[in-house]
Amino acid sequence: MRNRVKQIVPAQVSNRVRESLVDYGVRTSDRRPLPDFLIIGTKRGGTTSLWNYLIQHPLVPRLFPAWNTKATHYFEENWRHGEAWYRSHFPTERQRAVLESRHGGPVRVGEAAPLYMFHPLAAQRVAALMPAVRLIVLLRDPVERAYSHWKERRTHGVEPLDFPAALAAEERRTAGERERLVAEPGYHSERHDWYSYRARGRYLEHLEPWLDRFDERQFLFLPSEDLYRDARSAYRRTLDFLGLPPYDLPSFTVHNDRRSAPLDPAVRADLAAYYRPYNDALRTRLGLDLDWPDRVA
Repeated sequence: MRNRVKQIVPAQVSNRVRESLVDYGVRTSDRRPLPDFLIIGTKRGGTTSLWNYLIQHPLVPRLFPAWNTKATHYFEENWRHGEAWYRSHFPTERQRAVLESRHGGPVRVGEAAPLYMFHPLAAQRVAALMPAVRLIVLLRDPVERAYSHWKERRTHGVEPLDFPAALAAEERRTAGERERLVAEPGYHSERHDWYSYRARGRYLEHLEPWLDRFDERQFLFLPSEDLYRDARSAYRRTLDFLGLPPYDLPSFTVHNDRRSAPLDPAVRADLAAYYRPYNDALRTRLGLDLDWPDRVA
């Protein structure tokens, strides 16, 4: 029992410290500029890796007070907390000025929240608050993305079904959730987030609200496969898009990679056929050469 108490007390202290920092952040929110960029998607597309590369740059500070977190989830799960709460996570004007003076500026502050692209209200919320924000969109072969999403849910212990069964159950599991998110602005749906294996890969459908509200120059569309093949080059493209000076990293560790058995060829073929018209429309709309296996030679 004594050892258990020793383990619990630090966590309680940490929570109290965190709560105090959040309160301080809210009280000083009027001195905290809104972020310069958002990584809005896609889930299982390399957002955690790219975020961790960016925060190693001396001009990209981490979130405050969530030191090891990449997202506030404000524009979906935490919308009810309000703008002051959102601002509390970012550095003050003075802190930014110190970094700019020390490292030659400019500072770029942001977060990585892959549910933003998929949430039906996020685009309009972001546009209303931050119309000039820069948006980074990682796009992964949706077949691989869906399978990786399912593996993540299995790892977290919330997916009892095998992959084909989970795909078959998706429509039933998520029925009405998107409509409820729109009807109830404070509602958060785990089912909409967790079990949207197939729907989440219909990228253009979820990007249209963003494309309607932001100038094309505010977007960086980055194929996840480019990040996987040559992280250094993708990182440099991202720095250039954000207007940050070059900065070399010693290594590019892959985050949240989940090795597993290969996807069943029959399931892969079915999903590739399903996504083909959606991917073709995406390629045409964005003018991107997305070299995914669904494309017919």
